[in-house]
Amino acid sequence: MKVTLRVNGQTVEAEGVWPGASLLTMLRDDLELPGSKNACEQGECGSCSVLMDGELVCACLVQAGQAEGRDIRTVEGLSGEGDGDVGDVQQAFLDAGGVQCGFCTPGFIMAVDHLLSHEPAPSDETTREALSGNLCRCTGYEKILDAVRLAAERRADGSAVATTGGAQR
Repeated sequence: MKVTLRVNGQTVEAEGVWPGASLLTMLRDDLELPGSKNACEQGECGSCSVLMDGELVCACLVQAGQAEGRDIRTVEGLSGEGDGDVGDVQQAFLDAGGVQCGFCTPGFIMAVDHLLSHEPAPSDETTREALSGNLCRCTGYEKILDAVRLAAERRADGSAVATTGGAQR
C-alpha cells in the first residue's frame, strides 16, 4: 500500500508498505529514519516514541495506514538546522550525562520535548509521570531528570532555542 504523510515538516510517500506494518517499521525501513528504536513491540518501553499530530505515541502500536495524512515528528526532526546540530533537549541530555548505551534515548528525548512544550517548568513529580512510559536499563534515571531540568532551565532563560523540525517555535 502507499501511505502519504508529513514527517518532520515534509510531505512524504511510502510506497510498497506492507498493510500490517507498524508506523515504526515504515519510519525505519521505508523512510530510512532509524532514530526511533524497535525494542519491545508492545508499547511498554517508549523507545519508539514519536509525535503524531502533536501527541506522544508509541510508533510500534500505530499501524502504518493510520498515519495516512497525519503529521509525524521523529527524533530526527528535533535536531537543529545545520548538519550535525542537535536540538536543545538532545544537548541537555549530552551535557547532563543522561545518555549511556543510547538505545532508549530517542524515546526519552521525544517524551521530554513533548513534556516541555506543554509544561515549561515541570516538577520532578510531573517529569517522572511524563516519563513513566520510557524504560532505561543503564542510567538509573537521575541523569535523565538532570537533563530535563537543564533543558527547562535553558528554555526559560532563553539560552536554548527550542526546535521543531529545524524551525524555531
